[in-house]
Amino acid sequence: MSRTMRPDARHAPATERNRDPILAILRDILPTAGLILEVASGTGEHVRYFAEALPALDWQPSDPDPDALASIAAWTQGVMNVRRPVRLDAAAAEWPIDRADAILCINMVHISPWSATEGLLAHASSALAANAPLYLYGPFRQAGVPTAPSNEGFDASLKARNPEWGVREIETVTTLAQHHGLRIDRVIEMPANNLSIVLRR
Repeated sequence: MSRTMRPDARHAPATERNRDPILAILRDILPTAGLILEVASGTGEHVRYFAEALPALDWQPSDPDPDALASIAAWTQGVMNVRRPVRLDAAAAEWPIDRADAILCINMVHISPWSATEGLLAHASSALAANAPLYLYGPFRQAGVPTAPSNEGFDASLKARNPEWGVREIETVTTLAQHHGLRIDRVIEMPANNLSIVLRR
């Protein structure tokens, strides 16, 4: 179905640039079957692409924004292994999904208040079974590693839009994850100065 036939479908240009490198990692870390919860699905382009590439998995997209939910529904219409998107605020005390075989969260940590990351890690700890993965993707600062000028500029622009946003320190994120019983499996350098962080319950 062409994009012009889906008036609610939004487009994020970065999706086409990063979806294949992300998919390569997902093929390695995701289970062969089960429910995959995506937190902060945004436009819905990622979940459609991943669901079509990994059809044995059952995909649950989510987002707190009604416009994003409409876009996700438009992008995933007719994709049989994608469930109807649900409203999910990562920072909320209660989530509409309480169990998943894996959780993905792409490009949320830096474009949300810190409370969203706190909620994500806390809920992942209770929603995931032993050894199940939580996958994070985005720009991060690393101790002892110079931050790319592009990420410094991005961080400044994010904070100008909302003082609660910004590129986080990976050590801060992983320390909180460990507090919630999530261990670091691997950290992978990605194109465009981004990182993939794989945590496991």
